[in-house]
Amino acid sequence: MARLFRDPRRDSASSSSNGFAPPAASPAASALPSPFSDLGVQLSPAELRETAYEVLVAASRTTGGKPLTYIPQAGPASPASASSASSANSSSSSLQRSLTSAAASKMKKALGLKSSASSKGGSPGSGGAGVKAAPRRPATVGELMRAQMRVSEPADARIRRGLLRIAAGQLGRRAEAMVLPLEFLQQFKASDFPDLQEHDAWQGRNLKLIEAGLLVHPFVPLNKSDSSAQRLKQIIRGAYDRPLETGKNSESMQVLRTAVTSLAGRSHDGTSDGCHWADGFPLNLHLYQMLVEACFDSDDSTVVDEIDEVIELLKKTWVILGINQMLHNLCFAWALFNHFVMSGQVDIELLSAAENQLVEVAKDAKTTKDPNYCKVLSSTLSSIMGWTEKRLLAYHETFNTSNIESMQGIVSIGVTAAKVLVEDISHEYRRRRKEETDVARSRIETYVRSSLRTAFAQRMEEADSKRSSRNPTPVMSILAKDIGDLAIKEKNLYSPILKTWHPLASGVAVATLHSCYGSELKQFIAGLTELTPETVQVLKSADKLEKDLVNIAVEDSVDSDDGGKSLIREMPPYEAENAIANLVKLWIKERVDRLKGWVDRNLKQETWSPGANRDNFAPSSVEMLRIIGETLDAFFELPIPMHPALLPDLTAGLDRSLQLYVSKAKVKEFFYARTASTNTM
Repeated sequence: MARLFRDPRRDSASSSSNGFAPPAASPAASALPSPFSDLGVQLSPAELRETAYEVLVAASRTTGGKPLTYIPQAGPASPASASSASSANSSSSSLQRSLTSAAASKMKKALGLKSSASSKGGSPGSGGAGVKAAPRRPATVGELMRAQMRVSEPADARIRRGLLRIAAGQLGRRAEAMVLPLEFLQQFKASDFPDLQEHDAWQGRNLKLIEAGLLVHPFVPLNKSDSSAQRLKQIIRGAYDRPLETGKNSESMQVLRTAVTSLAGRSHDGTSDGCHWADGFPLNLHLYQMLVEACFDSDDSTVVDEIDEVIELLKKTWVILGINQMLHNLCFAWALFNHFVMSGQVDIELLSAAENQLVEVAKDAKTTKDPNYCKVLSSTLSSIMGWTEKRLLAYHETFNTSNIESMQGIVSIGVTAAKVLVEDISHEYRRRRKEETDVARSRIETYVRSSLRTAFAQRMEEADSKRSSRNPTPVMSILAKDIGDLAIKEKNLYSPILKTWHPLASGVAVATLHSCYGSELKQFIAGLTELTPETVQVLKSADKLEKDLVNIAVEDSVDSDDGGKSLIREMPPYEAENAIANLVKLWIKERVDRLKGWVDRNLKQETWSPGANRDNFAPSSVEMLRIIGETLDAFFELPIPMHPALLPDLTAGLDRSLQLYVSKAKVKEFFYARTASTNTM
């Protein structure tokens, strides 16, 4: 009976004969996963959508004693038929209400959306000669909803015909007091469908809905020993092997009705006369989300100009689906955000609308502790926050000058979601004093530090790739310049946005960059053994970078409570000048030690006989002075900024070496003179 649960034609919408085709599905690959729990029943989106449309049509009929009147919608109406339709509107479905001008949509205005009526094409045939006329827009809200929900005209006609039969047999009974799938099963037989395959798929859908609403996700939890539940399970299992015989006089339908009505009539307090078959979580949310999707144009995901009429119509389903204003706000906020994502993140109006709608959700979250609502709220906001954080934790990769406009809204939505999740749902937060946690500031700081660390790692790779034979600049010097440029970009492009939630956003950014570069510089210095031009270049570059970063931090924190002291404490000095000074001192020590060694070697080898020295003085003295002069010249040629400070260290070392030479030369001269005197005696 697997065929009963499939309809190969269900997802292919038939073309309408009234001049416009049903919308095509939005690309699922770019959409976010649904935040609502899995149904546990194999109901496809197309099946849920058709069921949602059935609920909509049923809920929109008049609640008085007159049955639903069906008005065909095939093509433009003649004046006579239009007049007839108009006279029937008072007693027919509110779906027949004519669409009004949407130029001044109150809801669009509240959401910050502009009307797109002027861009959707005018009245039929308004195009000039040689110009292709725009597709005709729906004339009634019902026509719009049918097209938006991709329900074919034959399916629409069957739904309305079934509701007419139901209304005729149960005069005056409200739609919320009936189990619609059960009623539809009783009204139609296989002969009412074009072929057996379509009938079997239709019957399977209704049985799966009954299973989902009464067994898998019941409004009132089931008792394991409930005989009606056991009987319903057996009936549905049996339908896998052989389709049910439906119709008013069918025995199997009577058995099914008994089991279904028994389960659907249960309530928490035992006093409600409601009919609970579609108001259990999350089935009702899946169905309602299908209705909310009708608020968006299928071609470009924008909100339809007729949004006021559509929402007014959707509200009629609340009593059947167990939806309230808070759940609607949440579902609509999710839909707005999801359509922004599906737009390729380019429709800033949708992003702004989602941001505004989420403000309403945040207000709702503070007024209720309903566990079902809190569960849905948590999953929905977690999904939204997961998407935003994936981009904000590396916002340098996500945003640039071309799309920076969207960053403000995405940050706002991410922060709002985080605040609701922490402040209104988290039990841990309630146990703390609220002033101990600034959720918004904490999230922004996390985004900044994470994104800057990622950006720093990328700059390191780029700096290494820039080093070549043509560009012998040390990698650490290249990196220092790149990090300086990154800090300026952060200050000018990103920080002005992030300051809305964190007044020291620039300071946090440069403190993070200071720490990242400092770690690399520390390793570089630890591996130095001698002073080279490259080494000095790196250390001078590091010193300049540090001064630039500190200046940005100071400027950013001038108005802060502590004057930026906390940020400055995060930036321990690189002490590049000290590193240079230490290397110079090491250079001086090596030169002085080398000179001392030369003194020892040369004085031992030199002949001190006046006859042997043509100029009557030791050649070593000349060489000694030459070496001292070369050492002083080399010192002043070092590319360092602190010659005066370190010159005393060098002169002191040279002086000691010179004194050593003189003292040893005197000893040599003394021994030579004594030896010569002894030989003459």
